[in-house]
Amino acid sequence: MRVAIIGGGVIGLALGWRLAQRGVSVALFERDTVGRGASHAAAGMLAAACEAEPGEAALGVLNRTSLALWPDFAAEVEAASERSVGLRREGTMLVALNRDDAARLRHDMAFQHSQGIDLAWLTPGEAREREPYLAPQLAGAVFSPDDIQVDNRALVAALAEAFRRAGGALHEQATVARVETAQGRASGVVVDETFHPADVVVLAAGAWSGGVELPIARPPIRPVKGQMLAVQMNPADPLVRHVIWAPKAYLVPRADGRLVVGATVEERGFDDRMTAGGLYSLLDGAWRAVPGIEDLPVIETWVGFRPGSRDDAPVLGPSALPGLMFCTGHHRNGILLTPVTAAAMAATMIDGVVDPRVAPFGAARFDRLRSAA
Repeated sequence: MRVAIIGGGVIGLALGWRLAQRGVSVALFERDTVGRGASHAAAGMLAAACEAEPGEAALGVLNRTSLALWPDFAAEVEAASERSVGLRREGTMLVALNRDDAARLRHDMAFQHSQGIDLAWLTPGEAREREPYLAPQLAGAVFSPDDIQVDNRALVAALAEAFRRAGGALHEQATVARVETAQGRASGVVVDETFHPADVVVLAAGAWSGGVELPIARPPIRPVKGQMLAVQMNPADPLVRHVIWAPKAYLVPRADGRLVVGATVEERGFDDRMTAGGLYSLLDGAWRAVPGIEDLPVIETWVGFRPGSRDDAPVLGPSALPGLMFCTGHHRNGILLTPVTAAAMAATMIDGVVDPRVAPFGAARFDRLRSAA
């Protein structure tokens, strides 16, 4: 079987690696440099537990399934690539800065407990024992021991190396213009007017999925803009040690002292400009939770584009065109969902049967939504 994957973010790379491990001939086409889209812009939080919300039952199950795979997945990627992915297991803290914040966290925690998720309420004193530099007006916090984090940029490099070592062919600066068909099925992709034949084509181009010409309707994927920044802590005495979710920002510490602060959520298409309002909202949200951040130097600012679908869940599995698979629309959960997406999609493609883990996320659900409307 020959597979052409459109998109070189963590999803495309991980799927390509899994397929190549099983002897499949895989060619991956990336419009830019590999991993420079949402995978580069992400913060690397694997927060399936503390982000579980009512109304996202199927997605919540998929998120927690993938989170459980992450430790072994990370170890396997590191062994295959001989590169670290920066997995950290300190857990996540969600902080309340006033009574309203605390009431909301307790309400969310009640739902999460009903889903069997392990969370603990911390008093202000208990929270500061874990994070001494939290704001003095703290009203409490929730601690999620099972949520972890990974260095998303290191993960991109490791997956790319693992993919190459497994025999995958990686084509960068290779924009796929369209998917070709023959005898009623996908037959390959066209890049710079050159046809590359394939038995199966996978659309895994994230927010750019809508830019590929398809012989059928494109999946309803849109870019969701996110502005982010990073400041530099002292690695020997970091201001923050856990992933911290504050009411208006999140903070993600790295081992080298880098502290990632994110992220805005904006429906502005592919507008890649940093704005004064975006930076202000991030810095203000971070400062209210951890006041000491005001003394840290800003070392980077950037914009990323999450691939959002109509229901903000991924689009996974066979399309209406035989031989064309969708693997896109992961929104804010792309890094988290990498292990389960790669495993389930590879199994679907090789076995010829839709893996039960991705069955609820087929593109046909949008047809049902239109019919219901």
